[in-house]
Amino acid sequence: MMRIALNAWFYDQPNTGSGQYARNLVDALREVSSAIDIRLVTPRARSDISKVWFEQVEFPRAAAKMGADIAFVPYWAPPFECCAPVAVTVHDVIPLALPEYRGGALQRLYTSLVRSSSASATAILTDSEHSRNDILRLLPVNESTVTSVPLAVEPRYTPAIPSEEMERVRERYDLPDTYIFYLGSFDRRKNIETLLQAYGWCVDTIGEEFPLLITGDADTPVYSREGRAMTLGKMLEEMQFAGNEVRLIGRVPEEDKPALYALARCFLFTSIYEGFGLPVLEAMACGTPVVAGNASSIPEVVGNAAMLTEPNDARRMAGALIAICTEDTLYDRLRQRGLLRAAQFTWQRTALETLAVFNRMISLNPFEMAGR
Repeated sequence: MMRIALNAWFYDQPNTGSGQYARNLVDALREVSSAIDIRLVTPRARSDISKVWFEQVEFPRAAAKMGADIAFVPYWAPPFECCAPVAVTVHDVIPLALPEYRGGALQRLYTSLVRSSSASATAILTDSEHSRNDILRLLPVNESTVTSVPLAVEPRYTPAIPSEEMERVRERYDLPDTYIFYLGSFDRRKNIETLLQAYGWCVDTIGEEFPLLITGDADTPVYSREGRAMTLGKMLEEMQFAGNEVRLIGRVPEEDKPALYALARCFLFTSIYEGFGLPVLEAMACGTPVVAGNASSIPEVVGNAAMLTEPNDARRMAGALIAICTEDTLYDRLRQRGLLRAAQFTWQRTALETLAVFNRMISLNPFEMAGR
């Protein structure tokens, strides 16, 4: 029996990406193997200071007390020292890769801490080959320790959504018959200005029939490509959108997302940097064609199942949107390709590939472990 101590700082926070990852992975690991014993280590207190204490002291002590074979941290926060081999998931290294994300003094200090402690990990998991390459470029780690294990889409993301659920969501948001859709955050790398410019180039052609639906509101903070901060409402005003072509529906609960994807004609994603890019996979799993930037990890995720352009090329993106919205044959082809592609990304696959990394860690002899 392999005993795994799991850092559960985010485990009870299902609305965070790290929390969703930890919960889905733990459930899938327990499904694929009866030879593992996963024990959650939860913090006694929650604050910025107690988080560091928990990660560097409390969690390693708990792992030692339970006699863990592996100490697993499902987010970027490995301890410097631990009695057991440490596996850590580094979803991305955005604070190192993108200067504008380095934050203030405390955030930079924390990033420096986890960057240094990464060298003590026996194994590093990451979501894509793009992230793996960035980790090898920016962290003091050996190539042999870093493994790409893709994320997965939850089963609830499917085109087979009950009609009553579709109708409930349609009524809740007063949805048009169909629309172009964006769901995601609004920080600088999401490239929202280009998203709106792309739609602006095609609004005269398809705007009346296919409005742009965005899961934000007028007060949502956004950034121009040059880094100028403003609100989403101000950006729309400056770009002179008139009428009801762009509709803001605010933040949406998790249970509404699958239907919102499935009811859309197309999903538009202009991000310039992603560790994985889960929204494009969720959209494809719901049978919604994707137009996205060909940057970072996105090409790995979509394969040949989406229309990709340079992420700042608003005119080409507009052309792709018009094509999907007006050509049913293209829409049907991308829909089928997306469904097939998304079906390859399951939590069972993620669990099996993660378990393979754990087994390799256990098989290392003590001298090999000491050298890492």
